Amino acid sequence: MTFFLSIVFFVCGAIVASFVGVIVVRLYTGQNFLVGRSRCDACNAPLRPLSLVPILSYVASRGRAQCCGARVSYIAPISEMVLGGLFALAYLKLGLVTALPLALLALSLLLALVLYDLAHQILPPSILYPFVASAAITSFLAAPSRDDFYWSLLAAFFIALFLALIHFFSRGRAMGFSDAPLAFGLALLTGPAALPGFIFSFWIGAGIGITLLLRRPAGSRMGVEVPFAPFLAAGFLLAYFTQWNPFAFAAAIL
Repeated sequence: MTFFLSIVFFVCGAIVASFVGVIVVRLYTGQNFLVGRSRCDACNAPLRPLSLVPILSYVASRGRAQCCGARVSYIAPISEMVLGGLFALAYLKLGLVTALPLALLALSLLLALVLYDLAHQILPPSILYPFVASAAITSFLAAPSRDDFYWSLLAAFFIALFLALIHFFSRGRAMGFSDAPLAFGLALLTGPAALPGFIFSFWIGAGIGITLLLRRPAGSRMGVEVPFAPFLAAGFLLAYFTQWNPFAFAAAIL
């Protein structure tokens, strides 16, 4: 039964991720994401229902649009697989409890924030603050006791304060201010794994940032702007679902 429900949650997550992708593309464009057919990014032709099946459509078409043969972005199938996996993991970790629907909502909103940050390097308040609210309610419902929730709230506050101070002292050059409330919500969502997740976020960000700097053309003096929301999400969720200790993890590598 657990395996069957895991598959169900994976499928639901993939479907929700497809809808989240539509929201991200149409947000602040004047388009209504509840009505209107999806269209091909290359030729603007309306997409047929079979072209909208999460993951399977991309695999069946070998990554090309059926209407014009243009290459389709791999971001959509990857986001569908990721959110499907997160839905299944959330079910396996929490079980069928009251907090689960709120946790799934928070994960869906988090995906929207990551996709929007990757596309525009900004976190829209219309998604950011509902994410923080859903993460806070999830934390409250999932906490073993009120004291545990208050400790999570305190840890989330100091993590957010640290990022806000980085933004303030760097005058926004090192980090956007919106990363602070995002980290606050992630810390609440992950509870006791907040501090390990925060450390993992910086490790992941540093590793990818260094890789991008090394891949710059020789002699180039241009800086590299990298959105930090994906690293925050990856680090916190990695710690939450694996329960890895970053210090023990570093010691094992060394």
